Amino acid sequence: MNRKSFDKIASVIGLLLAGFLIILGGILQYGGNFAHDQVAAQLKPQAITIPADNGDPKVTADVKKFFADNADKVMTTGKQAEMYADHYIGFHLSAMPTYAAASGANRAAAAAAAADPANADLQAKAKQASGTVETVFKGQALRGMLLNAYAFGMLGDIAMVASYVTFVGGLIFLILSLLGFAHLRRAETDSII
Repeated sequence: MNRKSFDKIASVIGLLLAGFLIILGGILQYGGNFAHDQVAAQLKPQAITIPADNGDPKVTADVKKFFADNADKVMTTGKQAEMYADHYIGFHLSAMPTYAAASGANRAAAAAAAADPANADLQAKAKQASGTVETVFKGQALRGMLLNAYAFGMLGDIAMVASYVTFVGGLIFLILSLLGFAHLRRAETDSII
C-alpha cells in the first residue's frame, strides 16, 4: 500500500472516530443533565429543608460544615440527599429499633392489648409500639428514597465526567485527523509502506 493511500485511510478513520466521540460526548452530557434535572425536579417539591445541625455531637468536621453551609436550604441535589439521609435520618434512626424488631414488638403489643382490652397500660404500650413502627417505617422509606436520588445524581456526575473525557478524545482525534490530511498533501505518491 502506498503512503498516500494509508494516510487517507488513517485520516478518514480518525475523522470518523472524532465524530463518534463528539456525538457520544453529547449523549453523555444530555444524560448527565437529565439526571441532575430529574433529581432536582423530584426533590424540590418535597421541600425538605436541611437543618443547620444534624444533632450528632460526635459528627466529623466535614459533616458539621456541610450542614452549616446548607442550613435552611431546600434539598435539590443528590449530595444533599445523601448527607441528609445518612447523617440526619440515619443518625436519628440509629437510636430506634430496626423495622423488623419494631414490627415484631408492635404485633406482640397489639396481641396483648387485644387479649385484655380493659388494661389501659397494655393499650398505651400498643399505641406506643404502633407509633414506633410507623416512625421507623417512614424514616427508612424516606432514607431509601433519598439515597436513590443520591445514586441517580451520582450517575449523572459520572456521565458528565465521561462526556468531558469523550469530548477531549474527539478533539484529539479531530486534530490528528486534520494533521493527517495536511500530511497527505506532502506525502510522496510513490512511497510504499
